[in-house]
Amino acid sequence: MSGLFRRKNVDDLLAGATPLTRTLKTVDLTFLGIGAIIGTGIFVLTGKGALTAGPALSVSFLLAAVCCGFTGLCYAEFASMAPVAGSAYTYSYLAFGEIIAFVIGWDLILEYALGAATVSVGWSGYFLNFLSEMGIHIPTVLTAAAGTTPGVTTYFNLPAFIIVLIITWIISIGINQTKRVNDTMVIIKLAVIVLFIVCTVWFIKPHNWVPFSPYGIYSFHNGTAAGVIPAASIVFFSFIGFDSVASSAEETINPSKTLPRGILLSLLISTILYIAMTLIMTGVVKYTVFTKYLNAPILAVLHQTGQGWLSFIVSIGAILGMTTVILVQLYGQSRICYSMSRDGLFPKFFGEVSPKYKTPFKGTWFFGIITAIAGGFINLNILSELVNIGTLTAFILVSAGVLWMRKSHPEIHRGFRAPGVPVTPIIAIIFCITLIIGLNWETWVRFLVWFALGMILYFAYGRKHSALNQQQ
Repeated sequence: MSGLFRRKNVDDLLAGATPLTRTLKTVDLTFLGIGAIIGTGIFVLTGKGALTAGPALSVSFLLAAVCCGFTGLCYAEFASMAPVAGSAYTYSYLAFGEIIAFVIGWDLILEYALGAATVSVGWSGYFLNFLSEMGIHIPTVLTAAAGTTPGVTTYFNLPAFIIVLIITWIISIGINQTKRVNDTMVIIKLAVIVLFIVCTVWFIKPHNWVPFSPYGIYSFHNGTAAGVIPAASIVFFSFIGFDSVASSAEETINPSKTLPRGILLSLLISTILYIAMTLIMTGVVKYTVFTKYLNAPILAVLHQTGQGWLSFIVSIGAILGMTTVILVQLYGQSRICYSMSRDGLFPKFFGEVSPKYKTPFKGTWFFGIITAIAGGFINLNILSELVNIGTLTAFILVSAGVLWMRKSHPEIHRGFRAPGVPVTPIIAIIFCITLIIGLNWETWVRFLVWFALGMILYFAYGRKHSALNQQQ
């Protein structure tokens, strides 16, 4: 057990020089957070969520947002206390020690890689629909992974593969390029969402909201979990990625102030848009109609309102929306791997910073290629919940870490202090556990397999090569 729980020191973290370039401001971080959050939730998951909770899906989004909001306050405090790359991985290293930090870092790699791959598949669906409207058709065998659609022969999802590689290239050549691309696409997709709201809000029929919560808080319908909590567990995937804002600490100007602002502002803006969109969509059409529009639920609303002209614009918004989600998740993944490599828990290859681009170039491409292959070959329809459980575990440890650091290290300067401690982190932990309970048991099995693989890697490599181990 010796050395498993050795911890980092805040002063040592802050004393270390970073080869990364500081250019990000509060607006950039807010857009980075919105880029990660607004995308799959609105353009894909609202259909499945509405069938699970009915019009009460808006409450499910609020529940998931509250969970992320309380956790976001904890992230903000840690980010102001230790403004270095690594997000929850670095925070766990400070609070609980090396092996817990490795587990969280391993979980976050799963979150970002599988999350980006899953979103790339959704991106591919909208992109193919966009091309078909222009009269362009890709061979069916190259439109999805094998076994995705029963009765349809497919082998490889070419669009999903290519978009991940393009975004990997953008991330690898510099933070300024990443920032410009993300900011531009976020502005366009927000404009599309506002346009959609303005054009469809007039078609709401209040009787479509009755009954508002057909399956209650938690129940079983046709053999599967239904209700507000199970739907919240599904749409929680929509908020995944806001924590990647914390990964940008070493590329942020005045991170102790700008990081908390970026995290909380992006959560607030995204939550308002999610609730507004959900109420409009379930108000314009009966929630049961989404059975026919699972992959593109917004099209059900446009069909009902007779605004076909909007579908072209919405498709562009959906494509850009999911592009920014992939970008931010791959960006966060590269910075987590960079931090773990710098600490010796991963091979040095992943932490080498390119003298030309000032980015962890090799590590970015390594995981980018793996993520692209996953998006191209793997049927990811059932794996989004696996991303959720890894993220919720990280959220629990970050929230618990704030409690522990307040007690054990009250002397450390904090540019931002989460209000209501100890109540705030305790509520965050309760919400996270509640959402985990809403996940299927198969998710737990897959998570334990991933955990076991991580432990093998840690004891075979990380423990011996740890930078803290070399100092002892």
